[in-house]
Amino acid sequence: MTPDLIVLAGTIHTMDGRGTDSLQAVAVRDGVVTAVGSRSDAQDWAHEGTRVVDLGNATLTPGLVDCHIHPVFGLDLTIGVDLSGAATLDEVRALLQSQAQHDGGWLRGWGLNPNAFGNVPLHRSVLDRVSGEKPAMIRLFDGHSALANSQALELAGIHGRYEFEQASEVVCDADGVPTGLLLEAAAMELVQRHIPKESFGERKARLAALLQDFAKSGLTGGHIMDHSEESARLLQALEADDGLPLRLRSAPWCMPGSNESDWKELARSVGTGGRRWSVEAIKLFVDGTVDNGTAWLYEPDIYGQSTAPFWPRPEEYSAAVSYFASRGIPTATHAIGDAGVEHVLDALESLQGTVPADVLRRTVHRIEHIETVPDRLVERFRGAGVVASMQPTHCTHYSAADHSDNWSTRLGAERAGRGWRCRDLRDAGVTLGIGSDWPIAPFAPLPIIADAQLRRRSGHPELEPIAPAQGLTAMQALEGYTSHAAKAAGLWDVSGSITVGKRADFTAFEADPLTTDPDELAASVVLGTFVDGEIQFMLERLA
Repeated sequence: MTPDLIVLAGTIHTMDGRGTDSLQAVAVRDGVVTAVGSRSDAQDWAHEGTRVVDLGNATLTPGLVDCHIHPVFGLDLTIGVDLSGAATLDEVRALLQSQAQHDGGWLRGWGLNPNAFGNVPLHRSVLDRVSGEKPAMIRLFDGHSALANSQALELAGIHGRYEFEQASEVVCDADGVPTGLLLEAAAMELVQRHIPKESFGERKARLAALLQDFAKSGLTGGHIMDHSEESARLLQALEADDGLPLRLRSAPWCMPGSNESDWKELARSVGTGGRRWSVEAIKLFVDGTVDNGTAWLYEPDIYGQSTAPFWPRPEEYSAAVSYFASRGIPTATHAIGDAGVEHVLDALESLQGTVPADVLRRTVHRIEHIETVPDRLVERFRGAGVVASMQPTHCTHYSAADHSDNWSTRLGAERAGRGWRCRDLRDAGVTLGIGSDWPIAPFAPLPIIADAQLRRRSGHPELEPIAPAQGLTAMQALEGYTSHAAKAAGLWDVSGSITVGKRADFTAFEADPLTTDPDELAASVVLGTFVDGEIQFMLERLA
C-alpha cells in the first residue's frame, strides 16, 4: 500500500523487542504504521503524493503517554499564584501578598508544599495576615487539601466540625474552631462552591493552551484520572474547533456513598467520547495522602493519623470494583498507604472467583501512586495481574534522602525507606506506567524520565539520590511512557510500539533517551509529535 507519510530519523526505537541498528524509516497510511525499515527501503516505499518528513539525526519512539493527568480538574487547581517554588513561610507570604494586590475578588493560590511551613502548623492566620478583607483559599500541592482564611470560612458558613460520607475533614482546634485546613474533596467543596466560576470560554481557552503545551513537551496521549459533564463539553468543543493534539482516555470518579444505581450510570458513560477522547475506565480512591494525614496505613504516622480508609466501609469499595470488573470495565484506584494498597489487592484478587476468566483477561485494573509498601505486597502485584501506575517526581520533588521532608517525617525511616518502589515492581515483572499527576507535579516527560533513573531532581547533581536502588534503567523509564503505558490502558494490540498495524503516534527527540545522560536528556528538547500520522507539533527549524 502506498504510504501517505514517511518519517525518517537517525535512530528509531520501536519498543517491540526488535533491534534498531538498521531502522531509520517508518511508513504510514491512514494513521497506521505500514512499514518499518531503512532509509534505503524508504526510497522504494515513496510514490507521488507521499509526504516525507526527514528528522535528520533525531531519535523517534512511540508517542509518549502520561499515565496520570488532570487537565480539566487542574484548571481549578491552578488558579492564582503558583506557590510550588516557595521554600519558606516568608516566601509563601511574599507571593500571597503580591497576588493580593492584583486579585479583585478572592485571593487564590496553588501548589503549596507543606515543607515550606517547617514546624509551623497550617492555619488560617497565615492567610488572614495578607488577604485583608478578601476571602482566600489556597490549594496544597497534593490536590487533596486546601487552606481557607477566616473570611472564606465565614462566607461558607463553616463554624465547626462536619460529618461526611467519605474520609474528609474540616480540621478544628481543641476548642472545635476551624483552623482553615480542609482535607479531601468534600471538605474543600464547602468553600469551593462559593468561589466565582470562570466562563466556559475562558476554561476552553485555558484547556486548549494546556493541551498544546502537553504536545510540545512530547506527549501524544494521556490517561485523565477524572471526568465530568463539563469535561465532555470542553473536549467536544475543542475537537469541533481544531481537534485535539493528543489522545485522551478518561476515568470518572466513583466515590463513597454511591450505590449500584450510581455505578450503573457511571458504567453507561464508558465508551462515550469523540475522535481522540473517550471514557474508558472508572477511578476510585481508598485513601488520601501521607502529607495531610489521610493515607491508609497499617500503623499511624507520628501524629497518630493516616489510619482510616477513604471509604468508611471498605467493603463497599470492594463491591464497586466487583460491579465494574464483572462488566469488563477497567478500574484505577488511588492507593498510597500500605493498608490501602493491600485492600485494593485483596479486592482485585477476589475477582478471580467471581468474574469470568475471559473477562478478567481482557480487563486491566490498576493501582495509582503506591507510595509505601512492604516486600510482600510488591510480590502480590504480578500474581494478581495488577498494573502499577506511579509518578517518579512525587518522590524527587517532595521528599529528601535524609528524610527531613514532611512525607518522610510523618512515616518514619522504615516506611519512608520503602517509598516509590518502581524498580522492585519492574523486577517483579509488573507492568509499570509512568506519569506526572499534573498539576500535582510538572508534566514535562523528559525530566520525569530522567528523575525515574536518577532518583533525584534532574539538573541538580548536588542532591543525594532517594533510595537509589529503586532507579529505573533508561529502557524501563521509556517503557513507562510507551509500551507499558499502552499495556496499562489495555491498548498494547494497537499502540505503544512502532509496529506494522499499530497507530502512527510518534515522539521525536533531539537526544536519544536510551543513551543520553539523564541530566542532559532532561535539558534537551522535543522536536515534534505525530498522532494518527498527523504532525501535532514540530519545531520551526524542522517544519
